[in-house]
Amino acid sequence: MENYICVTCGAQYKESKRPPENCIICEDERQYLNAEGQQWTTLSEMKTQGYRNEFRELEPGLVGIHTQPDFAIGQVAYLVRTEAGNVLWDCISYIDEETVERIEKMGGVKGIAVSHPHFYSSIVEWSHGLGRPPVYIPLADKKWVVRPDPVIQYWDDAKEILPGVTIIQCGGHFDGSSVLHWRHGAAGKGVLLVGDTMGVAKDARYVSFMYSYPNLIPLPPPAIRGIMEALRPYEFDRIYSAWWGKMIPKGAKEAVEKSGERYIRHVQAA
Repeated sequence: MENYICVTCGAQYKESKRPPENCIICEDERQYLNAEGQQWTTLSEMKTQGYRNEFRELEPGLVGIHTQPDFAIGQVAYLVRTEAGNVLWDCISYIDEETVERIEKMGGVKGIAVSHPHFYSSIVEWSHGLGRPPVYIPLADKKWVVRPDPVIQYWDDAKEILPGVTIIQCGGHFDGSSVLHWRHGAAGKGVLLVGDTMGVAKDARYVSFMYSYPNLIPLPPPAIRGIMEALRPYEFDRIYSAWWGKMIPKGAKEAVEKSGERYIRHVQAA
C-alpha cells in the first residue's frame, strides 16, 4: 500500500494498492494536467530521484522551505517562528529525515495551515513526521482533502492558532482560500503570507487576483471586495507570495487596497 502523489499538483492521496484513476484537484477547471497526462509518484520514488529541501532564512523568525529540483507547482512553504512555537504555512510534497531533523532543531511545529487545495501536498505526512501537530483546513474546502486523517482540524472565518499568528479566510480563488497574518513580522509592522489568495505582480507595488492562475480565469468584483474586507482589520507592511522572491517588502496593505480597486475598475469597464 502506498500514498500516491499527483505529479502535477503534488497532492498526496490516502493509501491504496495502485494509483488512483484521477486527481480530483487537477480535474477542476482551476488546475490542469501536464501534457503527459495523469502521472503519480511516491515519497520513496522521490528519494531515489535525488529530491531535497532547501531552507532559506528570509527575515528574523521566517524560514522558507522549497524542494529542489522543482516539483509539481513548486511553491515555497514557510516556517513562522515565534516565542510561543512555530507554524508551518503552505506545505510542500517532499519530506525526508533531514527535513524533519532541521525543523526539530528550530523548535518543531505546533500547527500546520494551508492557503488552498493546490498546496495541500503531503500535509498529513508532514504532520505525522513532526509529531502530529494539527493541520488547519477551512471547512469550506473539506471536499478537496484527499488524505483524511485525525490530525486535520476544520475552521471558519479566522483563527488565531498561536499568539500573533492568525489564519484568515478570504475566499476568491477557492471558497476557503486563506492567508496567514504574522503580527510580529517585518520588525513588528506585520507580515501577510498569501499563498494564491493574491499574486504579487511583476510590478511589485501591486497584487492581482485570479479564480484560476494557469487558465487565466478572473475573479468577479464581489470576490475582490470580500478579500479586501477580510483583510482590513489587520495591519501588515510586507507580503510574501508562494514563490521565491515574489514579495512586497513594504507598503503592502496599501498595495492590496489600490490593487483591488484597480482590478475592479478594469473588470467593470469590460
